Amino acid sequence: MNVIEVSNLSKIFGKNPKQALKLLDEGYSKSEILEKTGNTVGVNRVSFGVKPGETFVIMGLSGSGKSTLVRLINRLIEPTEGSIKVGDQDLSKADNKTLREIRRKKLGMVFQSFALFPHRTILENAEFGLEIQGISKDERSKKAKESLEMVGLGSYFDQYPEQLSGGMQQRVGLARALANDPDVLLMDEAFSALDPLIRKDMQDELIDLQAKMKRTILFITHDLNEALRLGDRIALMRDGEIVQIGSPEDILVNPANDYVEKFVEDVDRSKVLTAQHIMQRPETVNINTHGPRVALERMRKEGISGVYAVDENRQLKGYIHAKDASEAAKNNVRTLEGILKTNVPTVEKDTPMSEIFNIIHDAPIPVAVVEDGRILGIIVRGAVIAALSEDGEVNIDE
Repeated sequence: MNVIEVSNLSKIFGKNPKQALKLLDEGYSKSEILEKTGNTVGVNRVSFGVKPGETFVIMGLSGSGKSTLVRLINRLIEPTEGSIKVGDQDLSKADNKTLREIRRKKLGMVFQSFALFPHRTILENAEFGLEIQGISKDERSKKAKESLEMVGLGSYFDQYPEQLSGGMQQRVGLARALANDPDVLLMDEAFSALDPLIRKDMQDELIDLQAKMKRTILFITHDLNEALRLGDRIALMRDGEIVQIGSPEDILVNPANDYVEKFVEDVDRSKVLTAQHIMQRPETVNINTHGPRVALERMRKEGISGVYAVDENRQLKGYIHAKDASEAAKNNVRTLEGILKTNVPTVEKDTPMSEIFNIIHDAPIPVAVVEDGRILGIIVRGAVIAALSEDGEVNIDE
């Protein structure tokens, strides 16, 4: 079950939203509807779900509708039509009392502006959401301190916002949201006001926190690199519509249309593509049942100079060179143990290509991609070059 379920959600700003919806049904564009009716299409028939523990990024340029969408999700803006469910509760139908409870207990919000109270200490700021819920002083202090410790501000309880850097103030905002223990964390351009280096630090912080917490996060950004770095899945918006939803690799490798393709053309692919994306099927022999002649036959058939040795569970044991297998066969050796090279270069399947360059440059054999010791595939130098080239083909000499 999705933690967030958005269905057919629209927002029309103006005096005659029903007319605008009718024109949308007839295929008119956002600009045409503005010209004909004076109404602005903020969000246009958006549907998506967010899974438990997922970081779901909504991104787009200014005017794409992403910030309107997140405000619809917590009903700071009233939808024109459609539904927004958090768990089993439909926010679009909730009365004011129910809505307040949902916001307090199920939704945590981190804003672009830090929104801290200058006259309150860092601890008091982090306690604020619990305070308005009527939580006792001792309990809210305990929870706020735990959240501040989590974001690395355990030594700053008694400081005031003006005494902290921008990045540290944003950590306080994050701690305040986490202290409420929400089901969903909404982050609206949360790092956009920070300097580039601090912004990267905060992205790292969020990645580390998410690895520990496994919270459901809805993250809004206009920065594609930030979206690719943080998102498990990304929804790319244009003119109030979602034009593509997919993993970072999906968005980068399989753009849905010309707009998405142009959007991603300047992305540093080496920081997005991973070993899993570019690996090839490995040729293997079983260390327990095969010998040098079987290894040589595999190499001859595939036109390669070596094979990987595995056990019956595909646990990687080493690499067999053609020269060594040939010598062993001449000497009537029947096992692979004596010719097994165990210093095989390996990477995990989620290793970014940017980290693979130096490994594969110095590796005398293809790099093995492993998971829990099992070989999943191999990476050859040409595949790395091809993945980074604009047209997907090798374009420099190896």
